[in-house]
Amino acid sequence: MSKRDYYEVLEVSNSAPDAEIKKAFRRLAMKYHPDRNPDDVEAEVNFKEAKEAFDVLSNASKRAAYDQFGHAGVDQSAGGGFSGGGFGDAFSDIFGDIFGGGGRSRVRKGADLQYNLELNLEEAVAGTTVKIRVPTLKHCTTCSGSGAKPGTSAETCDTCAGHGQVRMQQGFFSVQQTCPNCRGKGTTISDPCNSCHGAGRVKEHKSLSVEVPAGVDNGDRIRLSGEGEAGDSGAPSGDLFVQMHVRPHPIFERDNADLYCEVPISIVTAALGGELEVPSLGGRMNLKVPPGTQTHKQFRMRGKGVKPVRGGPVGDLICRIVVETPVKLNAEQKQLLEQFAESMGKEAKKHSPNENSWIDNMKKFFEDMKS
Repeated sequence: MSKRDYYEVLEVSNSAPDAEIKKAFRRLAMKYHPDRNPDDVEAEVNFKEAKEAFDVLSNASKRAAYDQFGHAGVDQSAGGGFSGGGFGDAFSDIFGDIFGGGGRSRVRKGADLQYNLELNLEEAVAGTTVKIRVPTLKHCTTCSGSGAKPGTSAETCDTCAGHGQVRMQQGFFSVQQTCPNCRGKGTTISDPCNSCHGAGRVKEHKSLSVEVPAGVDNGDRIRLSGEGEAGDSGAPSGDLFVQMHVRPHPIFERDNADLYCEVPISIVTAALGGELEVPSLGGRMNLKVPPGTQTHKQFRMRGKGVKPVRGGPVGDLICRIVVETPVKLNAEQKQLLEQFAESMGKEAKKHSPNENSWIDNMKKFFEDMKS
């Protein structure tokens, strides 16, 4: 299988300066490094490809040879074998910047976890305390997270001499990679712990109490430091992120700090006006509807919305009117409506301004189509 162009791998032009090449590799290393993508074969392949491209393009002589002869100018293989050692080139600097430790073994913080917490609207607005149960990996208490049987300890890896990395010689050049024996830890365990089988961690469930502040909304997250998975070999635990999911409410819709509520009214109330009882999260409220109210008319009740979790003024409650057409009328009711329509006579147009305006616009539309 032919290799991809190194500039294409790093997504830079062939005239890119060293700083741009270093920045491009940093981004790809963060994305594909095996520590961030455990058991992801594709990510490992992408990482190795990016590393190989950077090894060549970050070295002036190698880059010149590659620019002139392509892969043939740098793919010289004469001899081979593993040798221990740390990074001695620009890759070491970048790798250390990103993952904290040059080429030597390093403790790795445990993985972060996410828990999806469902709340109803009332809980999200007022705040609440919720108990959750989270599956996680915790440090093995038998070996205190070391992975070795009590009374024993991990030993320095013979292959990499404790560096966690080995160097593969390829002619005049060398390629640095994770030690295949200790997998980058720098140590091996000859007598593993019986409880965790050398992993240093065991699967458990833990119960936590989460304080949900007032005003949270969909997508908000609460970070619980140190409540994620335990790290390798006694390393610090990751964090737990509790993400909020607010269930739909049967009455209210939320838009940032404002609440919306649809209020159905009869045509009688819409025409004559009246006073209605409407809900709010704080209790019942009275709403005065003026005569001649139309569907979609909105009434704003100041300060009856939500206090945002990140601060700011309390939102409003906005009541949207929906005028209902009466259904299942009996004969007498139909007759009364017909009498009502007849009673308006020639003045019917002035009682329905929106309808008449729409009819006028429709007529103009058809006239414009003919012209």
